[in-house]
Amino acid sequence: MKIYTRRGDDGSTALGSGERLRKDSSLPEAYGAVDEAQTVLGLVRAEAEDELAGLVEAIQRDLWRVMGELANRSRRVDGVTSDMVAWLEAQIDSLGERFEMPTEFVIPGQTRTAALLDLARTVVRRAERRALTSGAGGAVMAYLNRLSDLLWVMARWQEGESLPSRR
Repeated sequence: MKIYTRRGDDGSTALGSGERLRKDSSLPEAYGAVDEAQTVLGLVRAEAEDELAGLVEAIQRDLWRVMGELANRSRRVDGVTSDMVAWLEAQIDSLGERFEMPTEFVIPGQTRTAALLDLARTVVRRAERRALTSGAGGAVMAYLNRLSDLLWVMARWQEGESLPSRR
């Protein structure tokens, strides 16, 4: 099987339904940003220890479902669910109990892993904006919103301490 099809040479891409859209339209922009977030998380996982690596891999697997739902323009049986959002919230709560949360702005870059998690967070925020523009709603929007919160908490966890901003 060849990886190239030539069907996208005209600047179009196919949704799961077979419908073709311009590659710069809102849906490909949305699931493309989710794909970017998943790739940045791959950088995190490549450097991570056991617990963090497992958490990141679980998120990466969920992001396939987010992309699938966006690419199919419909709620699917295997799409994003409220249980997935609840799982993110449980992770936020669990990690948040391990350290004191910063009360001031944090400057990313305390550690490489934390900086990569912050990068992933900003890409997820962009994906959230693109998903909103594409008309996504419900669990997809909640999932992306909560994921960015979790990534912020994960970055602070990886820094190992609460870091007040420095002047």
